[in-house]
Amino acid sequence: MRALVWNGTNDIRCETVDDPRIEDPRDCILKVSSTAICGSDLHLMDGVVPKMQQGDILGHEFMGEVVEVGADVKRLKVGDRVVVPFTISCGECWFCQREMYSLCDTTNRTAENARAAMGHAPAGLFGYSHLTGGYSGGQAEYVRVPHADVGPIKLENDLPDDKVLFLSDIFPTGWMAAENAIGDEKGKTVAVWGAGPVGQFAVRSAWMMGAERVIVIDRVPERLELAASYGKAETIDYSQTDVKEALDEMTGGRGPDAGIDAVGAEAHGHGVLGDIKDKVELHTTGMSDQPFALQEMVMSVRKGGTLSVPGVYADKVTFPIGPFMNKGLTMKSGQTHMQRYLAPLLKRVEAGEIDLSEIITHRGDLKDGPDFYKTFRDKHDGCIKCVMKPEEL
Repeated sequence: MRALVWNGTNDIRCETVDDPRIEDPRDCILKVSSTAICGSDLHLMDGVVPKMQQGDILGHEFMGEVVEVGADVKRLKVGDRVVVPFTISCGECWFCQREMYSLCDTTNRTAENARAAMGHAPAGLFGYSHLTGGYSGGQAEYVRVPHADVGPIKLENDLPDDKVLFLSDIFPTGWMAAENAIGDEKGKTVAVWGAGPVGQFAVRSAWMMGAERVIVIDRVPERLELAASYGKAETIDYSQTDVKEALDEMTGGRGPDAGIDAVGAEAHGHGVLGDIKDKVELHTTGMSDQPFALQEMVMSVRKGGTLSVPGVYADKVTFPIGPFMNKGLTMKSGQTHMQRYLAPLLKRVEAGEIDLSEIITHRGDLKDGPDFYKTFRDKHDGCIKCVMKPEEL
């Protein structure tokens, strides 16, 4: 089969590789109908996430048709159309029983790497390095899906792939980000750093949760335009405006009630924060996490406010703990507990409350993947989201 394969930093290729096979009776094999490139995949391309190995198959946003099931799979059958969450969870461990699925205790096959880097190992993830299990991803014609009765959500509708594909990651991720920022309190002002796909869905989710105002910070014109049109948000272009001053002015000097860091490790520095030289090198890659959005969020959110961090970080960062502590801020973070959100968010999609397809700007075949990676990373050609079909369009 064909798949997008990591061959080193900035070296993604479409190659012919072995077809996946059932390895455990709880597995299924999926014929992929649609797959997408996530912003966090760019961290893999750029060498920011450690423990990548040559030949790793990428991709954690995918869906398709079940073509084979293991002997112990009860919930799915051949022919079922499913969306697969990016987290691999057993459904039985202490964390899964508490619906903290991205912290599953049993699915990270390379747990020793994660424990050395983080103290404890999170769940296995599709296509996301040997920190998180070394599982082959779904930017391929076929993919093996472990714990098939726990992860995939079966579709009982005829909605096209474009309308449901992003249930695999970025819509639930934006939703959990907004949930962590807002909680049960309606009427909040929420600032979102980053107008990429997760940021766009965090904006829409914040409105659905009862936010009073949503303000988006970015520098890419088409992303800011989408945040204003699709997201109905106020916008700040950080390349033209001091963000802290703008937010103070917009909120009467208080600052927003909550902030969402939808950027993560590769934020672009600007202003005073852009001059910070104390970046921490990742011990396996020599690259650096760049927490500029996170740092600015600490300084900008009001006293007693909440910080939500869905943006991916790979290692240590320079963090303004003094302002964080003295302002009485709270931070919530984590990979998305996907299985908690799939069914309720699918109902919202089916009810027409949100059209997930409106962020797609580029469509193509797997062979277009290497070029799409670069276009997406470099924000060329108005690129916001790339979707690929394993069969040519």
